Amino acid sequence: MNAKRSAVLFAWMLLLPAVLYIAAIVIYPLMDTLNLSFTNASLRKTYSYVGWTNYDKIFNETFAAVIIRTFVWTFFSVLLKMIIGTFGAMLLNAAVPGRTLFRLLTMPPWIVPMAIGIFMWGWMYNGQFGMISGLLQNTGITDGPIAFLAYGNTAFWATIITDVWIGVPMVTLYMLAAIQAVPEDLYEAAWTDGAGRFYRFRRITFPLLIPAMITMSMISLISTFNSFDIIWILTQGGPSGSTTTMIIDTYKTGIGSYKYGAGAARAVLICIFLSIFCFFYFKAINRLSTEAV
Repeated sequence: MNAKRSAVLFAWMLLLPAVLYIAAIVIYPLMDTLNLSFTNASLRKTYSYVGWTNYDKIFNETFAAVIIRTFVWTFFSVLLKMIIGTFGAMLLNAAVPGRTLFRLLTMPPWIVPMAIGIFMWGWMYNGQFGMISGLLQNTGITDGPIAFLAYGNTAFWATIITDVWIGVPMVTLYMLAAIQAVPEDLYEAAWTDGAGRFYRFRRITFPLLIPAMITMSMISLISTFNSFDIIWILTQGGPSGSTTTMIIDTYKTGIGSYKYGAGAARAVLICIFLSIFCFFYFKAINRLSTEAV
């Protein structure tokens, strides 16, 4: 019993630094934000508790539109990244000349600092000097310049395209590693039985990629849902709020308008949504693990 207690105590001593670290940078800030969300804190030195007032103000027609816009923005961005990244990984895995060079060419969007890449896309979207508008005019598709970031619909999709460009390399490399982890024996057995390329993908590759696709989708979903730099640098949530997502609205409320209590309430709501996503993710992973056993 003494030896067992010593082992348990030693294990807790080893875990203590990690526990203190998590408590300091995760648990305490999260609890402080939750406490702040029930106050009317602002630039004033004193503040008072207002109960659920901040949360009541959140669920109005304007913020409901922000929530819907955030989910739509996240859905299309993650969907495009997964589709392009998966097909890109399949192409990079194919036995073609120059495969190593093609793999290196997928890295620049990931290697280039995010702010520089976003500024580059901002210039490309420029109506007067941008490359995209110039190409459309030179090919006769449009009669005049198009300022993509000046209109709600085009600005919305412009931010999605930029986010996809930045996120595809990570998805591609992750899915490439997952494809290369598939045992070659399965392909050889299927090829011996006369299975075609599409049949091998449908019956071997795709089923074995599902766990990796779920994991990558979850990672991409969290980063996309919390994406701030892309939208802020390109549009700052405009024009007329057409690209304002929950994270942008939280920043504008808490930092821009100095309404710390209201901003904290929005931050708590974001944590709740992400926690729900994580719950379904772990549930899906556990189900797949159970079926595999």
